[in-house]
Amino acid sequence: QVQLVESGGGLVQAGGSLRLSCAASGGTFSRYAMGWFRQAPGKEREFVAAIDGIGRNTYYADSVKGRFTISRDNAKNTVYLQMNSLKPEDTAVYYCAADTLFRWNQRDYDYWGQGTQVTVSS
Repeated sequence: QVQLVESGGGLVQAGGSLRLSCAASGGTFSRYAMGWFRQAPGKEREFVAAIDGIGRNTYYADSVKGRFTISRDNAKNTVYLQMNSLKPEDTAVYYCAADTLFRWNQRDYDYWGQGTQVTVSS
């Protein structure tokens, strides 16, 4: 059983940056691909970014490509989401999730964190 805890959310002005962290425990971290997802008010949860178990491959939603960067530190059992050039439409609860395979369909992810709120003001 893998436990995930997100942190780093907050309020930021448009154009600003935030870095989200997701600390994992209870499993062999490098065996899991990790993903970030988000859910805005009144909308369905959507994929943001994913990274494979060793950090070699990444994949991004078109809406964040070039602005967000996913990375991981397996020695610290942590995955990060660096978010730059933030826009009001990035406002959402951000979730990290773990999967045994490198993919980006949220239905495939086995373990989820509780989420962290990101609010971007205009």
